[in-house]
Amino acid sequence: MPVGTHGAVKAMTPEQVARTGAEVVLANTYHLMLRPGEALVAKLGGLHRFMRWERTILTDSGGFQVFSLPKKEIGDHGVRFKNEVDGSAVELTPERSIEIQNALGADIIMMFDECTPYPAEEALAESGVRRTLAWAERCLRAHARPSEQALFGIVQGSVYAGLRERCAAALVAMGLPGYAIGGVSVGEGHELLCRVTAHAAPLLPEDKPRYLMGVGLPEDLLAAIACGMDMFDCVIPTRYARSASVFTTRGRLRLTHRRYRRDAYPIDASCDCMACAGGFSRAYLHHLFAANEVLSAILCSVHNVRFYEKLVGDARSAIVQGGYEKWRRGFLAAYTGEEQREQ
Repeated sequence: MPVGTHGAVKAMTPEQVARTGAEVVLANTYHLMLRPGEALVAKLGGLHRFMRWERTILTDSGGFQVFSLPKKEIGDHGVRFKNEVDGSAVELTPERSIEIQNALGADIIMMFDECTPYPAEEALAESGVRRTLAWAERCLRAHARPSEQALFGIVQGSVYAGLRERCAAALVAMGLPGYAIGGVSVGEGHELLCRVTAHAAPLLPEDKPRYLMGVGLPEDLLAAIACGMDMFDCVIPTRYARSASVFTTRGRLRLTHRRYRRDAYPIDASCDCMACAGGFSRAYLHHLFAANEVLSAILCSVHNVRFYEKLVGDARSAIVQGGYEKWRRGFLAAYTGEEQREQ
């Protein structure tokens, strides 16, 4: 799911996003609350019309962004912080988060949770789980549009198996339409991410969407899919694109490197995106970055988002055909260069 923090996927039009095969786009509750405000979005017809995106929209709760702020006051009632736009005092509670998301009109909305930092002592992680579950109950009571918006719960608990189990069991008992695993993209690294996901995923119903929040690199996605996760979001495809880093089936390239100055090949000859199929060469993209042309970010963002959409699409096909592990090993061998070294 491409991330459109302020109601737009950076450097891409809605039509370009749709052409990559993306079915869901994320928007950020915290940022849209600050600017332009959920009341204006609702007045103008809701987030779908505002963004000109007819497909599914998911809004996060704002929890991750709030807990990432350097100065905030966290209490059982909610979180107090300064508005980064005008400096005014703001309080975000579970009820307020749901109220904003109801007004924005996204198809999938997230419960307000406490995202535990990493590393965290078990006592801090336990406090976060306690608060997350208490807030989940409040979110459920505050949700005014349950027939129109699917409200997902978020499993917290840091790296502590017992806390993850406790959080998951309580949320599953609420009978929600979907569940997410949070707190696994806060600096813990690939190994711990895999360990936490492998433990937490089986705790969630197989017949409902399972969403791993804020993940990640291709190798992270493929490991999480092996654990049974269904949905992912991350800013990596577009953020990396803006700094000339592009993904290919043979690994990642940095197009500002001088080796690409005369390279006539597309980013990835096997890719069908607008940039690759359209005949734009690595040399041309190298030139665009050197000239600081905005087209460089557009073409590379289109490519990276398409790469990710094709990656999970191919993973889905491999699962249906009963050969996911074999396919994953083959992809990673080529992607990491192991295939070439073996030859």
